[in-house]
Amino acid sequence: MSAAGPRLRALVLCARGVGDLIVAVPAMRAMRRALPHHEIVLAAPEEVDALVELSGVADRLIPTAGLGPIDWTGAPPDVAVDLHGMTWRSKEPLQALSPERIVGYDAQQLPRGHDAQRWCRLVEEAFGVPTDPSDGALAQPWPPRPRSGGRPVVVHVGATTPEARWPATRFATVAWAVGRHRDVVLTGGETERARAMAVGALAGLPGSAVLAGRTDLRDLASLVAGAELVVTGDPDVAQLASAYRTPAIVVSGGPTPREVDDVLVDASKQLDVWLS
Repeated sequence: MSAAGPRLRALVLCARGVGDLIVAVPAMRAMRRALPHHEIVLAAPEEVDALVELSGVADRLIPTAGLGPIDWTGAPPDVAVDLHGMTWRSKEPLQALSPERIVGYDAQQLPRGHDAQRWCRLVEEAFGVPTDPSDGALAQPWPPRPRSGGRPVVVHVGATTPEARWPATRFATVAWAVGRHRDVVLTGGETERARAMAVGALAGLPGSAVLAGRTDLRDLASLVAGAELVVTGDPDVAQLASAYRTPAIVVSGGPTPREVDDVLVDASKQLDVWLS
């Protein structure tokens, strides 16, 4: 404790996952500007720890799963901000800590727009600070993940839900078509490594191109940041590509090689492809 007293603390709840935290980054940046003397504490899943560092939006992370209890210690937060949900349910973990002030939406006051715009509006109205919903860029991971050759095309074979998951043959078609002209790497989680190996075999890629199960979030961020293109059906990875301004094809079904080439020619594009 300093002579001026204990440091003020602000708690932010955003305990969904990678994509949701990236969406909340612009609002959290504005909140940090509005509360320069507060320690900003983020309650979020432990897996997003790398994003906390790359975004600079919080001083520390309290690992929190969903709307479970928040492992808060010491005096109650001076302010608690709900960037997790928009109903009373997401306020309950914050109310349990008895903060002096809770900032959040309820269903009756929910504005229209993308979540990034909603969160920015909430922070702007609560703290009187200008916000920019497009201020979501992340820092380049350092050191960068070493890669030989040029900028790769990242084909992420995973998905957050089974219904959004492509068949391996569709990923293989894209990886084969792009791999004739460019360096391709296949990414995914540990449970998706076998699937990525199958995609690589069908596409005729070397085993070294299969990085699924061998990368953590920082590694994935480094790959996405340095990629020429990302092809994914995973909204979290799509958000990561957006944060690094990397062209992306977000798929459910299967893009044709022609559509992939179109995005590679014009790096300003981000294409959503929804095919049955």
